[in-house]
Amino acid sequence: ATRKLALELEVCGLMNVQYAVKGDQIFVIEVNPRGSRTVPFVSKAIGRPLAKLAALVISGKTLEELDFTTEIWPRHFSVKEAVFPFVKFPGVDTLLSPEMRSTGEVMGIDSDFGRAYAKSQIQAGNSLPTRGRVLVSVREEDHERVAKSMKDLVANGFELIATTGTAQALQELGVKVGHVHKCGEGSPNTVDRINAGDVDIVINTVGADVRSVKDSFSIRRASLQRGLPYFTTASGACAAVGAIRALQKESIGVKSLQEIHAKE
Repeated sequence: ATRKLALELEVCGLMNVQYAVKGDQIFVIEVNPRGSRTVPFVSKAIGRPLAKLAALVISGKTLEELDFTTEIWPRHFSVKEAVFPFVKFPGVDTLLSPEMRSTGEVMGIDSDFGRAYAKSQIQAGNSLPTRGRVLVSVREEDHERVAKSMKDLVANGFELIATTGTAQALQELGVKVGHVHKCGEGSPNTVDRINAGDVDIVINTVGADVRSVKDSFSIRRASLQRGLPYFTTASGACAAVGAIRALQKESIGVKSLQEIHAKE
């Protein structure tokens, strides 16, 4: 779709496209003949200065003259993570929407995806522990999706506690998990446990209905205020579990971009 847009619009240089995808349907939010903050990320990921190359193309050079006609597929993983200022704004929910809320981005690079993801979380102030207790409260459609990752956490030394519906579903799927009350169901509840320092990671996904979002707001806000790593999507939670397992197996190493791309 991006290639078709560029050719039809006869764009010379960089082009920024934003999509919304639901199922097999693609919606174009906007397309602009300009660079974006993704450009330096991709440049570092592939080892080629895209802004410089684009400027030369605009000035009349061809891609053939610049020896840039083949798509580069790095052998390492590059993970981009957004940085959000939620902690500075009392009462703001950490759930995301199409609205742009990030104030910056960080990057994690490694030959292993788990370590690359872990690096991105560290840089975004969301460092992952390698042991402790995980609070899980996810919507019904995510129960099976997170079950394997939760089993992996338990197998690698973590303790799980979950709200009623999640705990029951995970237990039925063979996951060892304890129970914790939701807010309003009794004490100690989810927020009590977070505020008491009894939780090290929070995984909380909610449905689209207003009631679900409102009921779980206190969990996300308490996690933010305690500086806990928290995940509001099943895919994010599963990636985090993979990163934790990678950290348990091997410590993080550091290489310069020059060293990384010298091996490509």
